[in-house]
Amino acid sequence: MGAALISCHFWQFFIVSLISLALAEDEDQFIYHGFNESKLHLEGLAKIHPNGLLQLTNGSELKNGHAFFPFPFKFNTSSSKSLSFSTNFVFAIVPVNDSGGHGMAFVISPYIDFSTASATEYLGLLNRTNNGLSTNHIIAVELDTVQSVDFNETDGNHVGIDLNNLLSNESSPAAYFSKEGNNISLNLQSGKRIQIWIDYDGQEKLLNVTLAPIMIPKPYKPLLSTPLDLSQMILDSMYIGFSASTGTIISNHYILGWSFNRGGQAQNLDISKLPPLPPRRKASKKPGQIVIVLLVAIGVVLTTIITAIYIVTKRKYEEIYEDWEREYSPHRFSYKNLYKATKGFKDKQVIGEGGFGKVYGGVLPSSNVQIAVKRVSHNSNEGMKQFLAEIVSMRRLRHRNLVQLRGYCRRRGELLLVYDYMPNGSLDKILHGKKKPNLNWFQRFRIIRGVASGLLYLHEEWEQVVLHRDIKPGNVLLDSDLNGKLGDFGLARLYDHGSIPQTTNLVGTVGYMAPELMRTGKAGTSTDIYAFGVFMLEVASGRRPIEQQEGTETINLVDWVIDCWKRGVILNATDPRLEGLYVEEQMEKVLKLGLFCSLPNPAARPSMRQVMQYQMVMLSFQITV
Repeated sequence: MGAALISCHFWQFFIVSLISLALAEDEDQFIYHGFNESKLHLEGLAKIHPNGLLQLTNGSELKNGHAFFPFPFKFNTSSSKSLSFSTNFVFAIVPVNDSGGHGMAFVISPYIDFSTASATEYLGLLNRTNNGLSTNHIIAVELDTVQSVDFNETDGNHVGIDLNNLLSNESSPAAYFSKEGNNISLNLQSGKRIQIWIDYDGQEKLLNVTLAPIMIPKPYKPLLSTPLDLSQMILDSMYIGFSASTGTIISNHYILGWSFNRGGQAQNLDISKLPPLPPRRKASKKPGQIVIVLLVAIGVVLTTIITAIYIVTKRKYEEIYEDWEREYSPHRFSYKNLYKATKGFKDKQVIGEGGFGKVYGGVLPSSNVQIAVKRVSHNSNEGMKQFLAEIVSMRRLRHRNLVQLRGYCRRRGELLLVYDYMPNGSLDKILHGKKKPNLNWFQRFRIIRGVASGLLYLHEEWEQVVLHRDIKPGNVLLDSDLNGKLGDFGLARLYDHGSIPQTTNLVGTVGYMAPELMRTGKAGTSTDIYAFGVFMLEVASGRRPIEQQEGTETINLVDWVIDCWKRGVILNATDPRLEGLYVEEQMEKVLKLGLFCSLPNPAARPSMRQVMQYQMVMLSFQITV
């Protein structure tokens, strides 16, 4: 009896050991039916629902979502067999409206930090500056739902194989092959569950991608079968996961289950174990035959009236839409929506006015989001194409001290620019208004620092250099907390870092324009810095850059502050409404930095990075008080 018990315990121990060994040998594969126990590394919009459903994006515009297996896989790059991998997963792309975007991708990457990646057509993987670099070592299979002209895409519903570049090595409209070999189209953003298999054979150097609806077994013929040598792409240690992004058109991107094997065939997913998708709004039931007859009868009676209303309405909301503008369609607002948002561009909706047009406040009827719409007159010419290209580029600017440009609309002889709404209006109205109490010094200095930070981003930190060309209090808007945000990019121009800007038109506002700009018409970062210097002096002194005194005498703000400095009384330039409630050392340095930025010689002016460094020193005076 005792011997039998010992023998039983021995076999139990032996079996447990075999199971442990099998698990240890299984470190190169996994299978998830839902992700509650997965411990995935999530970034951006990505989240896991209580039922285990992985959601990569939601209804937010221009955002990314990432979900990666938490540990890198070890590839033996010296062995072609060890470079083989296989994965399959079930996904669903659910558009928020009739159309959605931008897509998602399965990714193999040496890193999981995608904080610098762009949304929209870059799918949260790369950006304009690093797209196509051989040092990326990124392999992706994209499920793209928006056609991008920049990447030579001919279809807005395709599967692509991407190597270091969003310009696919090979792509195909989404489809699967039936048993009979028929090619059957698939709508990636149908909201239905779709399964995809991705298999790479390191020995044959062949990558296969296969799609099918959820209930159909893996088709015998893959959608894409591409000869690829990934030995130079795959490093010894690589992460695997998913990335998705949205644009101004948006989708919810879901992953329901995922299986992966680094060395062999991935395990098949059990469809019955996958978590359900969130319920979608059900279409209303079809009316009965009697209702249909009545509707048809009413429709016949009202046809003439409806036709007349349609013609009038169409003319009322008629827009300019040229063929070359198609690539900018995701960034375009309909005139009808803007008309309704601003209540027909009524005068009572006007929240600002300048030399280039009026600005109207409004609320988008579809989302209840507050916006500001600027109407600018324009001539329809070839220059408009370049102008819109730059507007679309500037729409991707992201900084806490920049007013977000949402998009545009063109109608007849005007261009409409759509911005985020700023509840406290322009700094100019508050700074030079009679409303009391006026801004205190702490608020003014914070606004100066915020605008400087935004300009540093435009000049040095974004993927291109952005010249604003019209920096002044009227173009600095204040949010609900009185934080300053630089806005109105209607005159801005972009150029590549290290190149020379090609600007020859004299634009800007008198009083903020640098002397060399007045002579040559050529703008650069130094002319923006000159305007920022005048802006600093204006905020500190409460005086406009050019003021008309009694009679015909004109006072230039820069000259006046210089005169105060020469006489040893520079603090006399301080706004008297501050009533002495400021740190003198800080105020003095702000005034002197304003003069430094507005020196006549552009080469002598500081860069925006130097300006920020000087302001950090000034901040210390405030902290010590």
